[in-house]
Amino acid sequence: MAATSAAVGLRASAVGSGPVRELAVERRHAIVEAVLTGDPQAAIRPGRPMILARARVEAVILRGRRVHVRVPVLLIAADRRWLGLVPSQRVRLNGRTAPPRRAELLAATVFVRGPPVRLGRPSAMQRAAETVRARLRQATERLPPDQRGALPGMVVGDTSRLDPELAEDFRASGLSHLLVVSGANLAIIIGAVLGLCRFAGLGRFHAPLLAVVAVLAFVVVARPEPSVLRATLMGLIGLLALVTGRRRQGLPALGAAVLILVLIDPALARSYGFILSVLATAGLLVLAPPWRDRLRKRLPGPIADALAVAAAAQVAVAPVLVMLSGELGVIAIVANLLAAPAVAPATLLGALAALVALVSMPAARLLVWPAGLAVGWITGIARTTADLPYATIPWRGGGLGAAGLVVAAVAAVLILRNRRLRLTAVAAMAGVLIAVVALRVAAPGWPPPGWTMVACDVGQGDALVLATGRGGSGVVVDTGPDPGLVNGCLERLGVREVPILVLTHPHADHIVGTPGVRQGRAVRMALITPSGFGREARHAHGLTIRPASAGQRWSIGHLTLTIIGPPPTTPRLSPSDDGSALNNASIVLVARSPGFSGLLAGDVEIEAQRALIPSVPRVQVLKVPHHGSRSQDPGFFAAARPSISIVSAGKGNDYGHPSPPTLTLLRNLGTRIHRTDLNGDIAVVRTTTGLSVVTRQSTTRP
Repeated sequence: MAATSAAVGLRASAVGSGPVRELAVERRHAIVEAVLTGDPQAAIRPGRPMILARARVEAVILRGRRVHVRVPVLLIAADRRWLGLVPSQRVRLNGRTAPPRRAELLAATVFVRGPPVRLGRPSAMQRAAETVRARLRQATERLPPDQRGALPGMVVGDTSRLDPELAEDFRASGLSHLLVVSGANLAIIIGAVLGLCRFAGLGRFHAPLLAVVAVLAFVVVARPEPSVLRATLMGLIGLLALVTGRRRQGLPALGAAVLILVLIDPALARSYGFILSVLATAGLLVLAPPWRDRLRKRLPGPIADALAVAAAAQVAVAPVLVMLSGELGVIAIVANLLAAPAVAPATLLGALAALVALVSMPAARLLVWPAGLAVGWITGIARTTADLPYATIPWRGGGLGAAGLVVAAVAAVLILRNRRLRLTAVAAMAGVLIAVVALRVAAPGWPPPGWTMVACDVGQGDALVLATGRGGSGVVVDTGPDPGLVNGCLERLGVREVPILVLTHPHADHIVGTPGVRQGRAVRMALITPSGFGREARHAHGLTIRPASAGQRWSIGHLTLTIIGPPPTTPRLSPSDDGSALNNASIVLVARSPGFSGLLAGDVEIEAQRALIPSVPRVQVLKVPHHGSRSQDPGFFAAARPSISIVSAGKGNDYGHPSPPTLTLLRNLGTRIHRTDLNGDIAVVRTTTGLSVVTRQSTTRP
């Protein structure tokens, strides 16, 4: 422990000092030379798409002088040409430095300007890996979308074409480990090689050598990154212990592996992925063997083995998963058992197809067809189990949540060991089950009758729907960052016609989902901010587009919309304006229908809120501006005086939305707060006694 603490301390000292950290503290621009250490990943952020990549800075140009360094950084770029790079590529870039936002062992975050300048070629090993991965992607082109996206992920960890909604279903069902390179991949490959060697009559000397060659080939294809090497080592330890039954040797080996890996890469000490790998392996070593032995007394051997492995791994990692997500997965063990028979065929056939694709693409396409069928079974399990009621249940996040789960697990063990306590627990659980079923039967379906407004759960973004009183018709205000999510919300509501589409301002988390609104629906007109610069037009191409202005009034069915912002004095903006300027140019509108009034405030911040206070009427419902950020004016909230406040924010978002001061401000007004990150889709329903709220827990919250 002292050695690992010292290693972490040395790395923290290295990244916390030196020229790169000094530049970051001063937020200065710099020219740097860096080597990519991970695959660039595309991500949606408010305002524009961004490319994220891990890199190691090896030189900084300071006042014309080249200073050699060696520190890790996070690159954030906008140019999509960064996506064409692979790990080990050396590049030169110009960007603005800033301190890292989280407690990671990084020297800086670098906001990159323009495309990368390539300095040489990636390493031969990385070029070979990229060739195999590209050929596998080409071989899967003719598969259905879910299979096409998931198969490369299951084989080599390539999730570049995976549908985000499917990825969320894998997470909710406890199957996300299948989409990353893990020890399970290695175990399947080694098992197949040893089986073939035994079938071919090779002796004990040749079979291990061929297995080692297979491991090396697998590591090359899956990219010899630290995460792959870590998973390989952990998988080998777990497999060795399970095959030999020597748990006593497995635990010291696991401890030694952890020590060595942390000494080599101290950043692993702060990596949740590393912690999950260690815990899962420890679960296989400590919990799986005795559980397997007990289950074999009542179940066939293969079923007992599969159930013991799935349960042990899930139980071991549950406290950390709860701490990170604030959810407890209750369907994961069942989902893993159902998916288990298809994992090996998908992995083996996919790996074989990747190799064959280097020689013959037609033959590779024949191989990926049965592999696709196996993957189709797994994706079907993921989607089905994720959609089940209570596939995940809310649980307190953070350290307290993890500690609470451990206490609950200890209590469960004590109950299982005492007959009277078991009977009492069974009776209590039966009562809870009856109550839950009764509530579910009595609860209204979706959409609830009489809904007037729905805040769609689209992650970190806004998408709201207002009922017009006409069957299948609804006004949509903003469309979120993902077309699939807003389309799914509108399908659930039965919206087939959109008389007015309001795009409050040209930030990606409000307009990128527009194609999803237009999918199979008639959109009559789009309203945009008069201060914008045309970014919305790319998504609203072919629609009648009108600029909104304060004082405009629209009536559709029994719904009336009144525009109160932005003020006429708001200047026209350009793409170079910062995020606050664009937020303050948001369309702000008041919606009214019989028994309902709402203020939809876009992302306006303090300056615009103060200017709008004289125009703000008292309403029943407030869509809290800017996802509940800290930038709020108390007078704006006091003028609206809502009884219901709705915050649209993404679960676990990087911005800390909604901020605690804003939530406190709303509570002090006596308003009821509802959040999409906690409640999913939120419907405001008109009843005989006033307005009420009905929620629908979503399974697609990025």
